[in-house]
Amino acid sequence: MKTGIDVLEEEKFAPLRGKHVGLITNQTGADAAGRRTIDILAHARGARLVAIFSPEHGLGGREDARVSSTTDPAIGLPVFSLYGETRRPTPEMLKGIDAIVFDIQDAGVRFYTFITTMAYAMEEAAKTHISFYVLDRPDPLDGETIEGPMLDRDRLSFVGYFPMPVRYAMTMGELAQMFNDENKIGADLHVIAMKGWRRSERYAATGLAWIPPSPNLRTLNATLLYPGIEILQAEGISVGRGTPTPFEIFGAPWIDAEKLAAELNRSNVAGVRFAPAHFTPASGIYQAQSCGGVSLTIADPGALRSMTMGLEIASTLTKMYPEEFHLEKIIELLGSASTVARLQKGDSPAAIVASWAGDLAAFRKMRDNYLLYPAK
Repeated sequence: MKTGIDVLEEEKFAPLRGKHVGLITNQTGADAAGRRTIDILAHARGARLVAIFSPEHGLGGREDARVSSTTDPAIGLPVFSLYGETRRPTPEMLKGIDAIVFDIQDAGVRFYTFITTMAYAMEEAAKTHISFYVLDRPDPLDGETIEGPMLDRDRLSFVGYFPMPVRYAMTMGELAQMFNDENKIGADLHVIAMKGWRRSERYAATGLAWIPPSPNLRTLNATLLYPGIEILQAEGISVGRGTPTPFEIFGAPWIDAEKLAAELNRSNVAGVRFAPAHFTPASGIYQAQSCGGVSLTIADPGALRSMTMGLEIASTLTKMYPEEFHLEKIIELLGSASTVARLQKGDSPAAIVASWAGDLAAFRKMRDNYLLYPAK
């Protein structure tokens, strides 16, 4: 298969001919040969790269704090941070640019901020009549599995740009089309589509090398577990940051690892097994503190529903540790007040998941208007 940058190269950069380009990218922006999209566009015949923009975690994907603007040492162009003083490209940053190119690998999760960075940049491009090009890449979780509650409309934020489920099963190019139309952004949008990707494929089936999009999404297993595990962090749970296996382990100093693992295994969550774990994070929450917790092993990636898993974990923690685990705070990323209320009431995770069906069916129907790739 070929990603958007490979297709653009194959087209000899024809869509960008004669344009002064601003590129939004990070370390995941690379072609099949491993060359940076930055370097490719810097030497593209007929187009001129004039500025670079970086998202959360910076151009190299190594930062876990606000990112400063800098200069790319290889080609000497300015790198404007969109996760520092501003989260939108400013008019000053956009001077002399008549095309913005976006090439970043997404995580397939609503609260992963690259989505919002793209949408904010589209909004600014529309205001200044700058064309916007998305070099498309796969949804790493697959392009079919839709999961999680819809984001409440009163909770729109940088970690929730649009009312959609946590797992939306769309590529960035498809999301860009949906945002542009449904939010009436009005950008002059062009998607450079992939060739050879099927919606049913998770990232491992593509043959592409996995380049971690952020410091803690190091493996494809972690990426699949991430949607259900990350929601726990707002509750004072370590999700493995500061350990060798973030999102494949979680815990806290007050957790009895053996009892929690046994209880979670009794819940029979499809596709995953739980084992007792003891760890001491080197950074992040509970830094240098001994934590009891659980490690997660994916037994069947196709069967695992990470949001169902996340609700089972949250429900079990609430029952076992009602004083320490404050359930209401998972609203920050889960984004659904009704889901949190039902968990607080003691409703079963299975019943809560079933209650999402109507909203997810409506989302799927709308989403169908923007899909670019076949299922099989």
